[in-house]
Amino acid sequence: MTNLVFLHGPGAGACADAYEYQLKHFKGSVAPTLPGHLGGTPCGDVKGYTEWVRGWLWAQGLNKDLVLVGYTLGASIALQYALDYPEEVKGIVIMTVAMRPKTRPAGTYDMRVRAAADPKAYEEWLAFNRHAMFLVEPGLRDRLLERHRQVGPLSQLEDLKTIDAFDVRDRIATLKPKLLLLRGLKDPGKPPEYEKEIHEAVPGSKYVKLDDAGHFPPTEIPAKVNKLIEEFVAGI
Repeated sequence: MTNLVFLHGPGAGACADAYEYQLKHFKGSVAPTLPGHLGGTPCGDVKGYTEWVRGWLWAQGLNKDLVLVGYTLGASIALQYALDYPEEVKGIVIMTVAMRPKTRPAGTYDMRVRAAADPKAYEEWLAFNRHAMFLVEPGLRDRLLERHRQVGPLSQLEDLKTIDAFDVRDRIATLKPKLLLLRGLKDPGKPPEYEKEIHEAVPGSKYVKLDDAGHFPPTEIPAKVNKLIEEFVAGI
């Protein structure tokens, strides 16, 4: 039996609510809200989050036949988990992810710092997150934006720093679980094609570009992404 695990990032509500469609569609699937998001203390680095997720899963008896699905921070955790504990993982589906430190536009960190201190900057930060979810169904987008209000800009700042310190270039070619990479072509941030770098480094991996998705494919085009996940699981 395959155990599907969905891992969120700092966007799309910064909590497990981003996977509303997947949790309804895949019976028995799980999606933890990471510490430092809605509650708890951040783990500090991807390795720390990976160990937290592993402990959370083991506490529920989920310690084998895992298929980990994630974007941004969640994708980094999935990749770290698959590299560190390949015997527990059958496959990973990741998107909006890099195997090396990301490069970001100037002011990316500063925007979050200012948002935590200045009401006007805070509203600008909320507007930024709303725009990032421009392809998400409006009702869900509003609910996820409310989650951003609860989680706050400093949590997002720490997540970005955690993502930007992640680097597994020296290990990526040793990845054993099956790998599916997704990329939304309508991502408003227009990030470099990091997924292609991973695809080229991992023999046997599959890379799918989605012309109707942006930064958060599972939340934006759930039916298509769910089908891709089903096909991936069936093939492993």
